[in-house]
Amino acid sequence: MAKVVLGMTMSLDGYINDRKGSVGRLYRDMEELRKSEIMQESIQNTGAVVMGRNAYDMAGDPDLYAENYEFQVPIFVICKNEPLKPPKESEGLTFTFVTQGIESAIDQAKEVAGNKEVTVIGGAKTGQRCIKAELVDELHIDIMPVLLCEGIKLFEYIGEVPIELEKISLREIGERTCIQFRVVK
Repeated sequence: MAKVVLGMTMSLDGYINDRKGSVGRLYRDMEELRKSEIMQESIQNTGAVVMGRNAYDMAGDPDLYAENYEFQVPIFVICKNEPLKPPKESEGLTFTFVTQGIESAIDQAKEVAGNKEVTVIGGAKTGQRCIKAELVDELHIDIMPVLLCEGIKLFEYIGEVPIELEKISLREIGERTCIQFRVVK
């Protein structure tokens, strides 16, 4: 069965965006990141993606995913309502809008991913819900050398029970520090 990997980039002080909601300072190295061995491994290992509606909407024009998105796999978008107009899809990239919550989205993504990973990306609320519901098998956290001081923190609202982690790897891409952890269950 597929393992669930939560991947996120954050500032050294734990924010995934600034007070205006921008992620620009966390992805100033996007071209280098796209070409990196770590990103290529993630693309190769991912069988399905789960994202929140805010992450989906960040593209501006959702039709851009079909041609430009790194993960050309089925995408499950957690939302309250489906969009009025379905986005453009490609041979590998399809969209399923899940209104039944995070557990349903993860279950559907696991079924489609088979032996590959389910990658959960973008959005603090989506990440927090996955962690709180104990759905995450691994955390892939990239840290950028910036202190945003305000914004949304990834590790808020994840419950009160301590979560044990085991470090899998520590690598660097330019100024970005990439740490992978296994969730001890």
